[in-house]
Amino acid sequence: MYPSASKVFPLPDFLKKLPELRQNKKIVFTNGCFDLVHIGHVDYLEKARQLGDFLVVGLNTDQSVQRLKGPNRPVSPESSRTRVMAAFEFVDAVILFDEDTPLQLISAIKPDILVKGNDYQIHNIVGADVVIRNGGEVKTIPLVEGFSTSRLVEKIKLNEL
Repeated sequence: MYPSASKVFPLPDFLKKLPELRQNKKIVFTNGCFDLVHIGHVDYLEKARQLGDFLVVGLNTDQSVQRLKGPNRPVSPESSRTRVMAAFEFVDAVILFDEDTPLQLISAIKPDILVKGNDYQIHNIVGADVVIRNGGEVKTIPLVEGFSTSRLVEKIKLNEL
């Protein structure tokens, strides 16, 4: 077992820990595939963590990524993606989800702050209504220009790296 494995939770286990966390921590939630991690991801996650005290990352399972991105994705399996996310010091918890959206996770966790990149408008962010209804906030973070996993995959295919 790797040291950061203690940050990886099945949802029921995380929900048992949540009441204690809520006593003195502002919970921030974000989600994504995080397939080929690049500087855009690192910048985004660091900024998300700065919005609160405890960053939860909902991570799409391999099946969920395939449904969203196509049969050739993910490039990295969920075991690798989970380990990479958990290794970041600014990520406090990683929870895999198999649905196409993180609505179930957001509804269960009810984070204080829900975060997505500024390529989303708040009214289009899945779970925004749940968070706002429960007294939380929804925020967007500027993305680093020129970086996306899809773009990296295309460059690799074209042998441009």
